[in-house]
Amino acid sequence: RQRPSAVHIRMPTPTLHGKSSHAALRAAQRVWFKANLALVKGSEFDEALFFRAISVSGLRALLIGRRALIALGIPVMTADYDFWIHIDDIERFNAEALPFDLIPDRTPLEARQSGRYRLQNDELVDVLVARSVPGPDGPLVFDDVWSRRNTLGPNDGDGNICVPGLDDLIASKRIGSRPKDAEDVRLLQQLRKQRESL
Repeated sequence: RQRPSAVHIRMPTPTLHGKSSHAALRAAQRVWFKANLALVKGSEFDEALFFRAISVSGLRALLIGRRALIALGIPVMTADYDFWIHIDDIERFNAEALPFDLIPDRTPLEARQSGRYRLQNDELVDVLVARSVPGPDGPLVFDDVWSRRNTLGPNDGDGNICVPGLDDLIASKRIGSRPKDAEDVRLLQQLRKQRESL
């Protein structure tokens, strides 16, 4: 994903009576710098605080996609966040995201009709709200996947994040047909094998 690029303001070269003025140039440079700084400044997003807000709210929200692999300790790269939330928790999820300047691109009604939506600013959060999705071995039902979830994070529950169980996470990755999905499946199967050998 390409992040929105900043709009650059061309710095003018001021003149005084037809000659370049050093003092005026320095003043213009300061104005130009401040203008560009304001344009490139992102939202006050803090991943740990975002996860904590979701955790303490009691939302039924599962971190999925490559961020879930990262939470499990698998070294992959991604620029986005992916969540699968209960269809009745859209409004509450949006409320928890609002302090992080994450704005939904659809109303809750539209999200329920389409099965997904996005929260976005300079960060992007894809949110799946379908009650079930077609899996490789049958449908993956949110309520069932939620009941088999793994909770990762501090033991006191402050800042925990929920991810699908390994089998469900593998099944969700097998839905995709991209090369990176196949690689993620391989890495997850490797992790499952390591855990089974302990």
